[in-house]
Amino acid sequence: MRAPTSSEEVRGLTGDELLALPAVIDLDTANRALLIGRSTGYALAKRGQYPVKVLRLGNAYRVVTADLLKLLGLERQQADGRAGQADGSDEGHDLAA
Repeated sequence: MRAPTSSEEVRGLTGDELLALPAVIDLDTANRALLIGRSTGYALAKRGQYPVKVLRLGNAYRVVTADLLKLLGLERQQADGRAGQADGSDEGHDLAA
């Protein structure tokens, strides 16, 4: 995959693509979801100013998808069809019932 040139439009991710993401994603994917350019995204992450928490694992930056979905106001459907909170919590539901 090549980086877009200045004359090309950076394409974001659709809602379905966002909801299909794995639990943790690379910074380039998070940048696409937020429509942030690569250089800007990495600069924000390096300064600790990225819009969501960024994990530094060795030389790689990773973003927790639930945090990104929460920022974007999206929710994943739980196995029983209920809308779950993006952070994965099941607040207000009694699991013993």
